[in-house]
Amino acid sequence: MPTLADLTARILQFRDERDWRQFHRPKDLVLALGIETSELAEHFLWKDEAACEGLAGDPVTASAVSEELADVMIYALLLADRLGIDPEAAIIGKLEKNALKYPIAKSRGSARKYTEFER
Repeated sequence: MPTLADLTARILQFRDERDWRQFHRPKDLVLALGIETSELAEHFLWKDEAACEGLAGDPVTASAVSEELADVMIYALLLADRLGIDPEAAIIGKLEKNALKYPIAKSRGSARKYTEFER
């Protein structure tokens, strides 16, 4: 199974073979990321929870959702590369911060934001 670093290298190779780095300015990558996220969200718009959960059961829709999700992840990795952010370190760091903000005893089974926890 390829690592995140392996996938990033493949994405960068794909980009560089086409000489697209010149177009991948941070602002444009952020906009592309937002657009792709919106395209992903469109598959869930106006559907109830059961229909959303059932999307994976329809091969055509599941494929479309998979492709949009891949686009989101690709643009996120391109943005991280362009800004010099190590995505693995960023994810680990964020998980560590979230573990402090959302201790198991206060957050297990709850959708409350950390600011709503009793102090």
